Amino acid sequence: MEVIIVSSAEEGARRVADEFERVIREGSGRATLGLATGSSPVHAYTELIRRHGDEGLSFAGTRAFLLDEYVGLDADAPQSYHRFIREHLTDHIDIDDALVLSPRGEAEDPVAEARRYDASIRESGGIDLQILGIGTDGHIGFNEPTSSLASRTRVKTLTRQTVEDNARFFDAPEDVPVHVLTQGIGTIMEARAVVLTASGRQKAAAVAQLVEGPLSARWPATALQAHPHATVVVDEEAAADLELADYYRFVQENKAALPQESPRSQLGHRA
Repeated sequence: MEVIIVSSAEEGARRVADEFERVIREGSGRATLGLATGSSPVHAYTELIRRHGDEGLSFAGTRAFLLDEYVGLDADAPQSYHRFIREHLTDHIDIDDALVLSPRGEAEDPVAEARRYDASIRESGGIDLQILGIGTDGHIGFNEPTSSLASRTRVKTLTRQTVEDNARFFDAPEDVPVHVLTQGIGTIMEARAVVLTASGRQKAAAVAQLVEGPLSARWPATALQAHPHATVVVDEEAAADLELADYYRFVQENKAALPQESPRSQLGHRA
């Protein structure tokens, strides 16, 4: 796991966008991206939109899969993640909208929809780069504490804390759906590379567990310790509880002297 501690949201956005740009360019227009919603990745999405407009970064030919969706919400509902990703990223770049895929929250049979969505990711050849945020309780996607570390895309019940955290997007807390469709941890772990971004003191405990804690379903994000190409980009506040923060900074200061390995060497090699 590579840990990058940044001084600002802007620097963090650039680091995350660098990962996306590398994958897109190495994939020669065939990359498959895994997109998260929520506040954590928005700065990176803004930077990607800027690079598309100002530097000609093209997303033509790429495909994207969203991490999750609320059960019972139509795709066009103001709080749906189908709509969120379009408002914050894909409507502003040259990706084909038909290739921006998400679980159907309005599906009559959510369990069957979860199986269908999981299969569609595999059938596409898998995800080349997955961006993630992290909840204050350590969840990734909507894999709440005690989620199986081998779980597949499925229906999950949110914790009260997650419902409260997301209430700001709804008219009232009671309007927040308590059930979601989410890629499972096992599904996420199949991505060829993962980049997780977090900022703020409220994420510090979860980040410390993610990076330095024991592998545990109590903190689902710790599963990423077992991923061969995971990158964690956090600001100083989110890094506040890391015991080895000075070491991670030292690694970055001396990174240029290391031979560089590209985890994207498998791009284009589809099963």
